[in-house]
Amino acid sequence: MSMLAAPEFWLALSQIILINIVLSGDNAVVIALASRSLPASQQKKAILFGSVGAIVLRIVLTFFAVYLLSLPYLKLAGAALLLWIGINLLKGEDDEEEMEGHSNLAAAIKTIIIADLVMSLDNVIGVAAAAKGNVFLLVVGLGVSIPLIIYGSTIILKLMTRFPIIITAGAALLGWVAGEMAFSDPAIGGWAESHHNLHLVPPVLCALLVIAVGKWQQRRAAAKEPLNEVG
Repeated sequence: MSMLAAPEFWLALSQIILINIVLSGDNAVVIALASRSLPASQQKKAILFGSVGAIVLRIVLTFFAVYLLSLPYLKLAGAALLLWIGINLLKGEDDEEEMEGHSNLAAAIKTIIIADLVMSLDNVIGVAAAAKGNVFLLVVGLGVSIPLIIYGSTIILKLMTRFPIIITAGAALLGWVAGEMAFSDPAIGGWAESHHNLHLVPPVLCALLVIAVGKWQQRRAAAKEPLNEVG
């Protein structure tokens, strides 16, 4: 258990928890929408069973992603995907379609599981990258994050709205993890080892890139809104 005494373990664990919380706001909204038409007595069941089913499948996908990220060039592709996710997180354009509420418990649970899986690609890639192949860290990180997401989703959404810095920090973290992931790709392993003194450069540059591009697109979208209203 010497792993628990290592600062790197707690740093990676914090990354996994923050990534899960920041990227699960839209999932919390889906859960609320899918169960809103149920009787009050069934809403808690839909949230519990739907969340548990989605979480089990998400864990399986995350383990699969950890394996895939050990293959050459896939970490580079994953890093590019994380950069895109981080920029869109700041841009504020999650593709959330109008979701129908269900009066049937089974239908609501099914909707929650399917929607959560479709929307969880960012969580899976981000968590797998932060875990760096450490299965124990992966299990602990997901285990701690899950109750926070299920029981604290309303609070988390309110905090994100009140303190946008949480979103910015999460986006920057995704950029940082993307830089770490790219630098550790087996395809450039030899070069990375001979330039180990540069290991912090890609994470810093990627974090700054996400913030710069995300904020630029955010301002650009805000500037277009008055024009759309006039039109």
